[in-house]
Amino acid sequence: MKKQNITIKLKNMSKNSGVYKMLDRTGNVIYIGKAKNLKNRVSQYFTHSNHNNKMQALQKNIYDFSVIVTKTETQALLLENDLIKQYKPKYNILLKDAKSYPYIYISNDKHPRLGLYRGKKNKSYEYFGPYTSAHVARDALALLKKIFKVRQCTNSFYRSRSRPCLEYQIGLCSAPCVGKVSDVKYTQDVEMVTLFLNGRGGKLLNRISQKMKQASIDLDFEAAANYRDQLIGLRTIQERHGSQFSSDMDVISITQESNIHCIEVIFVRSGKQIGNESFFPKNAKGETCEKVLSAFLPLYYLGKSTPKQIILSHKLEDKALIASALSTKLIQSPGIDKKHFLEIATLNAKENLKQHLLSSFTKKKQLECIQKTLALSELPEVMECFDISHTMGEATTASCVVFEKGLPKVSKYRQFNIKDIKPGDDYAAINQAVYRRYSGLLKSKKAMPDIVFIDGGLGQLNQAIMVMNSIGIESIQIVGVAKDSSRKSGLESLITIENDKVNRINLTPHDPALLLINHIRDESHRFAIKNHRNKRAVKRNTSSLENIKGIGVKKRSALLNYFGGLQEIEKASIDELQKVVGINLKLATKIQETLQNN
Repeated sequence: MKKQNITIKLKNMSKNSGVYKMLDRTGNVIYIGKAKNLKNRVSQYFTHSNHNNKMQALQKNIYDFSVIVTKTETQALLLENDLIKQYKPKYNILLKDAKSYPYIYISNDKHPRLGLYRGKKNKSYEYFGPYTSAHVARDALALLKKIFKVRQCTNSFYRSRSRPCLEYQIGLCSAPCVGKVSDVKYTQDVEMVTLFLNGRGGKLLNRISQKMKQASIDLDFEAAANYRDQLIGLRTIQERHGSQFSSDMDVISITQESNIHCIEVIFVRSGKQIGNESFFPKNAKGETCEKVLSAFLPLYYLGKSTPKQIILSHKLEDKALIASALSTKLIQSPGIDKKHFLEIATLNAKENLKQHLLSSFTKKKQLECIQKTLALSELPEVMECFDISHTMGEATTASCVVFEKGLPKVSKYRQFNIKDIKPGDDYAAINQAVYRRYSGLLKSKKAMPDIVFIDGGLGQLNQAIMVMNSIGIESIQIVGVAKDSSRKSGLESLITIENDKVNRINLTPHDPALLLINHIRDESHRFAIKNHRNKRAVKRNTSSLENIKGIGVKKRSALLNYFGGLQEIEKASIDELQKVVGINLKLATKIQETLQNN
């Protein structure tokens, strides 16, 4: 847009609060901001020079802008947050989507249901939490079910019952669905669950203790025993989960070093720290801690349940605005009772930032060492590694793990079920896996890795090179990672072939290059074994042995464990088969005949 048109647009702009979007030459949104006075704020981008490098870059790329007027500044903040998440502008401080935390809820049904939930909440339900993990929440639910016997089944299952289910039979539900408990008693149980989840466990324990004593006085020993079990169960939950049943406060500290910010969030419930998270916001280079923290809070909390209090390490100019939008209290100067939590958060932020910077430095150094060791022209960005796994030729699988910038990229891992090869032929397995991987990448026109590692010796390496040559790939450095006779980690040799010449590279056990290569190799090995075991388990559970009369689960398992796999059973003589417990001459003969005829 011409400067003249920008001036006209600015002159006629609203002075109300709202959101503005800065656009580049192609119309892409590159920055989103909020303003109490749109005209004044947006004009600054065109009338003031800013010495901040990031802002200077933004100003150079602004070609046009658009605004959205809002009634209040709070509305502008909310809209800004939504638009940033939608567009992910280049020059905004960005935060990876935070995971939604699990909650325990009680439904509003006639016979309320107790359950675990993540995501957008049902306003008519009552929620308790958040919990640091689904595991913790499920553990609490399991214990509460034993104590109070409140249903946890789905509504569809509940409505379809004509008789009690297994949960009732084993004492984990009072079966309100078929009237095994009165509505009054069930309501009392739900009220006790609610009381406990609201953080009033002490009051509940006193109430149950009094009921237990009264039951003993009345000589109702069965009821007294039930109350005793409830007390024990509730105390167990308190010991395990302490204070996770009432929302108290989050404590947030931010620190900065080398243009990297670390935000540490610790979760405090009823005076106890129950968890923490660390964040390293993107696009925050050159920004103050205060500004990054102001951007973080709405990005992190909007759309989620917010604690009643949030303790902050830095003072914010827009504190009142953010507090209003989040419907919470922001505390910037905590009292003595809360200050030590802030100190903990600050210590954690500094430590995590140090480790983050150290990790980045270490990975770069390792990659530089690999580049030097293999005489590469550039730093290797993407590396892949193959490994083969099988049990005496049974259920052969191959793994391909992917590392980017020295770190595992799990989402790009691939596994290959190897077929139509001679059992135990690792060379053929590598050949097939490499072909399937890179012929597929060629066909889909996807980027190739810089290095491919093959877990194995010269034979496996030759197979990989042969495949690459056959499909016309010459740009990838292929390296064999061979163990020595002791098979000890750190004593591996790196094998390369150049101009038909075999080169063996032996590095010291603590060489940075070898440490990273071993990490990649070990991850490939782990992934291959995992997939092999899964495949083997499926195959063993559905083997040809199932079709033989007289071979049940125990005998089939004994045979497979003794011989190691179906292929070895097929090779076994009648005498060898009889060595397995439970296999007599008649059965051994039948096994051999059946397997040989298949």
